[in-house]
Amino acid sequence: MLKPQISEKLNGVIWRLEIDGITETIVLEIRNDSEKQVSFTSINLQSGKVNFKDLTTDERWLTGIETVHDGVLLLHNYQSESGPAHKALIAVNAETGETLWSNYVLAFNHLSTNGPVVYNTPILPKKLLLADIHTGSQVRAFNTVIDLSVETDILAPQLLPAEFINTDLLPVKPYGNIHYLEYNNFRIISLHTLSGDVLSQWLFIVDDTGIVYQDLLNAGIQKLQPEAFVLHKNWLICLKNKTELQVLEL
Repeated sequence: MLKPQISEKLNGVIWRLEIDGITETIVLEIRNDSEKQVSFTSINLQSGKVNFKDLTTDERWLTGIETVHDGVLLLHNYQSESGPAHKALIAVNAETGETLWSNYVLAFNHLSTNGPVVYNTPILPKKLLLADIHTGSQVRAFNTVIDLSVETDILAPQLLPAEFINTDLLPVKPYGNIHYLEYNNFRIISLHTLSGDVLSQWLFIVDDTGIVYQDLLNAGIQKLQPEAFVLHKNWLICLKNKTELQVLEL
């Protein structure tokens, strides 16, 4: 039977996760609504080491993750509580949690193969610039020919009808569609069950011998949830009860 390599309970809802494919680091944005506090956690996927946990910034609530790349976590602030527009960049060492630099004029546009593409918020029309993620310095103008979009190693499951699989292999009856992904000799299945008016969300991993892993990810929920897992290289990453990160090495 498979067991999680990483099982980490967080102090709030996991709002967003990003993976640095260079250092194999996963970073999480955790939002604690009752305390109006956002925190960040960094974990090395290869070793399972928690680099830091419950890291906070001077901005308690109006902040979040932009990206993580080459060992640097980029954070942003929000222009207001009522809108989605971002402002400012704060760079954090994704292993130590140390702040490397900050710039409250720049804003993040997207990540390229050569680094983050940013722009000066006071300047219109918007002019895209390539920045050095380690120092924050503006290197040159963004070039669409050489500053290509970053390709990730993340695979998401397919949404399929329950009839696609032999449900006799499973100890529960699916309700609605399933999420399905094949990797090596494993079949990874996420599904919902219905009891009365209450839904639950399950995760199953099956190989030629049968079920090698199962877990109840969400119990007592009122609506169908999005996909419960993604695959990054050989790491299966899933969230349990929206507050716990689980990683299995396949």
